Amino acid sequence: MKILLAEDDLRLGKMLKTILSKNGINVKWVTNGESAYDECYADGYDVLVLDWMMPGMSGIKLCSVLRSEDYQGKILMLTARDSLDDKVNGLNAGADDYLVKPFAVAELLARLNALVRRQGSYMEENVEYKGFVLNSGDYTISYGGSKVQLRPREFKLIELLLRNAGKIIPRDVILERVWGIESDITENNLDVHIGALRRKLKEIKGETLIKTIRGVGYLAEADDNVR
Repeated sequence: MKILLAEDDLRLGKMLKTILSKNGINVKWVTNGESAYDECYADGYDVLVLDWMMPGMSGIKLCSVLRSEDYQGKILMLTARDSLDDKVNGLNAGADDYLVKPFAVAELLARLNALVRRQGSYMEENVEYKGFVLNSGDYTISYGGSKVQLRPREFKLIELLLRNAGKIIPRDVILERVWGIESDITENNLDVHIGALRRKLKEIKGETLIKTIRGVGYLAEADDNVR
């Protein structure tokens, strides 16, 4: 099991990292919400363990932001808040579970194991196309030994295009598949996301991978010199 622990209490954070590591869990410990946000997509974590009250970006704020980005991983909130309203707010923000401080380490271990079991062991296979590899384990796309980190929407967008490489995907189909049928995102927003994705692909020499079919949509097609 691999977890990301975001806890600003240095004594508690060090203790949890030590104990969890002794129980065979791979732990990455950060001390603030901003660092957790930067890290959480990078290494295929099974569970994010977030302290509710952290300076800067709080754990509850980070949880809400991640869910708004369609982050699919499990999230466990640690907090001293124990009222029913607080628990409801935490779950409504997207947390999968909620553990009130102080807590027994045995309970934390049990909850982590339960979350991992609920997540299941199935992992979508990687998508490969003419040397490009889209990795579902860490939200990256790579080519020629270089890779770039993607956000969940960017990942879903390029995944849709690559799984249908060589086929034109109409704009309305992309909006429905990536953002959902009831989303209020506009076609201009889609163009902005495509532009951001192309800038990331440029880092791995894939800036021409996404083609614009004016008035229709987009398709993924590698140029002949990209192999």
